[in-house]
Amino acid sequence: MKKTSFLVASALAAALSLPTIVQAGPAAQPKFEAEKCYGVSKAGKNDCQTANSSCAGTSKKDNQGDAWIYVPAGTCDRLVGGSTKSKI
Repeated sequence: MKKTSFLVASALAAALSLPTIVQAGPAAQPKFEAEKCYGVSKAGKNDCQTANSSCAGTSKKDNQGDAWIYVPAGTCDRLVGGSTKSKI
């Protein structure tokens, strides 16, 4: 009986966690009103390609002027060094 209950509980937990496992592709648009914010991402944490790197997560330095991340609309101008236009 205990083994059956454990198996059922495990299957239920696995089924409930499936929607959170789905992985979005690079630079998938968030589900909120967003804008690209340049010059604020950490090295290797950018959302998509830049003039100097080929894909997401490949920026070479912190606050790289052409590297961007999605932020909620209206937020970028409030971030130190943030711009809605590429700095390169």
